Amino acid sequence: MENIKGKLLVVEDEKSLRDVLKILLEEEAYEVATAPDGPSGIDLIKSNIFDIVITDIKMPGADGFSVLAAVNEFSPNTMVIMITAFGTMEMAIEAMKSGAYDYIHKPFKIDEIRIIVGKAFEKKRLRDELLLLREKFRTSYRLENIIGKSRKMQDLFTLLPRVAQSNSTVLITGESGTGKELVAIALHNLSPRKNSNFVTINCATFPEGLLESEMFGHMKGSFTGAVNSKAGLFETADGGSFFLDEIGEMPLSLQSKLLRVLENGTFRRVGGTSDVKVDVRIIAATNKNIADEVESGRFREDLFYRLNVVPVVIPPLRDRTEDIILLLDHFMEKYCKKPKKFSPESLQALMRYPWKGNVRELENIVERTALLCDKDVIMPGDLPIEISGFSVAENLSADLGHGDFDLEKTMEGIERAYILKALEKTGGVKVEAAKLLGVSFRSFRHRLYKYGIKQWP
Repeated sequence: MENIKGKLLVVEDEKSLRDVLKILLEEEAYEVATAPDGPSGIDLIKSNIFDIVITDIKMPGADGFSVLAAVNEFSPNTMVIMITAFGTMEMAIEAMKSGAYDYIHKPFKIDEIRIIVGKAFEKKRLRDELLLLREKFRTSYRLENIIGKSRKMQDLFTLLPRVAQSNSTVLITGESGTGKELVAIALHNLSPRKNSNFVTINCATFPEGLLESEMFGHMKGSFTGAVNSKAGLFETADGGSFFLDEIGEMPLSLQSKLLRVLENGTFRRVGGTSDVKVDVRIIAATNKNIADEVESGRFREDLFYRLNVVPVVIPPLRDRTEDIILLLDHFMEKYCKKPKKFSPESLQALMRYPWKGNVRELENIVERTALLCDKDVIMPGDLPIEISGFSVAENLSADLGHGDFDLEKTMEGIERAYILKALEKTGGVKVEAAKLLGVSFRSFRHRLYKYGIKQWP
């Protein structure tokens, strides 16, 4: 048969009716398979993909509900049309609640069959196109767990697979919350080292002595409490990748030891007398401007050049606002079994917000909102006050048409937003911010306490 519209299965124990449906649907350019009972229909569903399954409800062996359950399990994108006789209407309605597309009555009219099957096939076609577009959307705008469709993120997606194939040291820079560790993980997973260890340490969370021991290991008795010799993380990462987060916080005394690893792949444990050689790809990250740290003498210039072989810069979220909706959908799916929608007003507020905490802050907001909001559509009043208030302060307009407007909360949001904007303009100088707002410093301090603004930024 040429120009086949789609593939159908008719499950019907009454042979005459089964034959009529097959002839009728083949005349409509469908490829039609038939089954004389539920069990044989279920076997066909398990081994074939059908666009539409038409099944009688009452059949010996396995009824239409069993056929529907098989479709839901093995071919959830297939549309199911139930055939119901007089007196089984309640069963047909129950079947639709269980996922059936529609039902037809016995005896049925030919035109009725054509119309219902045609609509079911059109809906299936549109659903398939949507799934295809969604999958294309996901793969085009995602690399590992990094998401973005902005030009800056697409450039990053192009760069990372190329960089991952080399052993060159990478320095990832970006503000806090931009996803530097995700980029480091992606570099490892895309590299030939992906089956070896990915080891990470945050240089800002350890005091100098403990950081050295964690990185390079120590010998028994090398310091108080060293009751046994211990291998360091460099040895654990041998053959794999070692991610040094917040490298800008590493003490100068350790920077020289790290430089030695980068130069010849060797180091000594604390208290050790022999060299340990490792094969480790180093990926470092910082939210600081390392060039400025070098200029001020807080970071070794030679180490900076060794680390900065391949610089990778992650843009802040405020510079890629077109990615916000993508990220909202991603995090909503992550934290909600039934994802909620954001109203246009809420999206506007989220797009206007400066996101100083970047993607991490956005994720926290979505998690909190998904947990606390019991509505299917998230309105501006459901967002944290710092977001809804900032949006109002940027554009003093409010939508009063939804019946959930909270004047007091909105006014507090406006006040808090202007305080934050004043602090931003004065670089955090509170006295100057109070003058800008035309309030006394005592009143300004009271408002800071009221809204939990402890410092800026």
